[in-house]
Amino acid sequence: MFSNPIRKDNYGYLFITPFFILFLMFHIYPILYSFYLSFTNSDGMSPPEFIGTANYTRALTDSVFYQSLFNTFMIWIPSVIPQLTVSLVLAVILNERFLKGKDFFRAVFFFPNIVTAASIGLLVSLMFDWQSGSVNHMLASFGLIEDPVDWKNNPVFMRFLISTILFFQYFGYSMLLYIAGLQGISSDYSEAAQIDGANKTQIFFRITIPLLKPIIIFQIITSLIGGIQIFDQPYTLTNGAGGPDNATLTSVMYLYITAFKQNKFGYGASIAFCLFVLIIILAIISFRLTNGKNNEQAR
Repeated sequence: MFSNPIRKDNYGYLFITPFFILFLMFHIYPILYSFYLSFTNSDGMSPPEFIGTANYTRALTDSVFYQSLFNTFMIWIPSVIPQLTVSLVLAVILNERFLKGKDFFRAVFFFPNIVTAASIGLLVSLMFDWQSGSVNHMLASFGLIEDPVDWKNNPVFMRFLISTILFFQYFGYSMLLYIAGLQGISSDYSEAAQIDGANKTQIFFRITIPLLKPIIIFQIITSLIGGIQIFDQPYTLTNGAGGPDNATLTSVMYLYITAFKQNKFGYGASIAFCLFVLIIILAIISFRLTNGKNNEQAR
């Protein structure tokens, strides 16, 4: 009989080893290699040459990069404000104990979140096509327009359209987070307030909102981090061009175009790590805000 070289207590490590091997191969190694490329002039064809921090210096002075960040925030802000407010109102309504069909409406409102962003972007792109789009046909059938409207050539409208798509996709997810937070609030607070003569409006603004503040902060910061990574919707709506006049060119779209269309892998990698640093900063802000609130409650 051969003795078992692995102790029985260590069998668990054998089961998790494949995961860590794949994680190192397909996650850690690409990140480290991309970090190396950010210090080179790699174009994907010739051997990369080390150029120091030239790519990062270029990124910090790149007007198109700053414009892409500006576009990202201009798309994010009009989407996140109605997203967080409408989802909060729906969460309060659907959290009522005696409301019939609330589970059905929760599922319906959450459904857009499980649809791929590229599919929604492609569908909306076809709807607003100026030649064959259903929107122009519908408006013309009602006599509201005579000539087809070139919706995709209007920078303000395109930003608003992408913001609307983002709102449509994620308000259901925010609603579920609010519902989870509302269900975690003890009914003793509202009952005590009602005994003291407070009405529902006063209870909502003076008790419910302050107790939901950690979730509100979490949603704002995480949606901001997700907003920096907007790619699918503007890419499919503009066929990867970011038009018109680069008005819908987001930061990740600019990264993709730079690295994979212009074959500037080194510069594209430096843009990726600039965004990575920005996301880290926002994550730290989120942690400090939520942790500070928890410390105040603990006191």
